Amino acid sequence: MTASQPLLVEPGARWRSLVWGPALCLAGGVLEAVRGLPVHVLGWVGAAVLLTAVTSLQVLGARRHSTVELTTNHLRQGAEVLELASVAEVLAADPDGRASWQMARALGETPTVPRRRTGIGLRLRDGRTVQAWARDDEALRAALVATVPGPRT
Repeated sequence: MTASQPLLVEPGARWRSLVWGPALCLAGGVLEAVRGLPVHVLGWVGAAVLLTAVTSLQVLGARRHSTVELTTNHLRQGAEVLELASVAEVLAADPDGRASWQMARALGETPTVPRRRTGIGLRLRDGRTVQAWARDDEALRAALVATVPGPRT
């Protein structure tokens, strides 16, 4: 794959999520101190470490399986890469959810479109239909329509 210009990048999760666990534990310790209770420093530190570890696993998984990257040459959905040259057309959106492409296989290694993402129908040059997906589906659709040659329905 040659280097190409990124048009849209949507990370599956952000590393800043790791801050929430320790921040809440710090707030719990401060609340104990303000109320005049004994501060359970080891308990709060242990909870912060545990929450950070669990959250880091979730962030790693989300970044691996639900990252979207569209460049001038390819579309990456999780670990699956689709060359844009193999896309014949971007299919029309259906707000009612009854378009036939909405039953097509979702790109990536998940069996369906990941939660909190919206599918976008793509017809491939070999006749198959697949679903691309993104949180900001309108931006991905606009970038795909601008990048993929062929009919736009």
